[in-house]
Amino acid sequence: MEETLAPPKKFDPNNDPAKLSKISKFVTKRLAGNALVVDVEAPGVQLYVYQGFLSAADCKILIDKIDADAVPSTLYKGTEQAGFRTSYSCHLSRWDPDVGRIEARMSDVLGIENDFAETMQGQRYEIGQEFKAHHDFFHPSQDYWQQEGPAGGQRSWTAMIFLNEPDEGGNTEFPNIGIGVRPQAGMLLIWNNMNMDGTMNYKTLHSGTPVQKGTKYIITKWYRQNNWLALTTPKN
Repeated sequence: MEETLAPPKKFDPNNDPAKLSKISKFVTKRLAGNALVVDVEAPGVQLYVYQGFLSAADCKILIDKIDADAVPSTLYKGTEQAGFRTSYSCHLSRWDPDVGRIEARMSDVLGIENDFAETMQGQRYEIGQEFKAHHDFFHPSQDYWQQEGPAGGQRSWTAMIFLNEPDEGGNTEFPNIGIGVRPQAGMLLIWNNMNMDGTMNYKTLHSGTPVQKGTKYIITKWYRQNNWLALTTPKN
């Protein structure tokens, strides 16, 4: 079901449709020029897959890092709901040589400078764990926007890598467009959280369905409209 939260009443430079539209068009052109990236041609959503993006060795490196540091996943203050997000997660430092190498490749596929991306997040889903339907973009009407808006602005694109294949369940489902993506180890999944005009695309509602057998590992990178690293690094 689509959310219909009220739009901001005045222009917000941290949720700038003109800037977000420019990013959408640039990345769309970049992806179209990459023969390894496949356009899923989803109705009303820009959704792409890159099979075999990450090697088995690199997948294992990230899985080991997730297992070492994962803690129960959280939600933004004011949006907490019991049972909504039940996985484990952790931040993976961009200064780690392996993480930095992998996320540099991800950012190169999209053509967005890596400094515009939030810290890579690793996630582990065990049997019965899930992330219910949500949007990756920020709702400027929510309280958390007062913090997140100035810290890089709106989320533009999402890039996710499946690190393994659970035996059953754990799909990434887009209920508004009737598409589900089955985890395949090493596959990069990309989508635009905006419409081409830079407005929020509510059709990007998606979920991580419950794992029914086995364990699911993924990493996610969210790209902002502004330089996230510069705006969140403490000034000396």
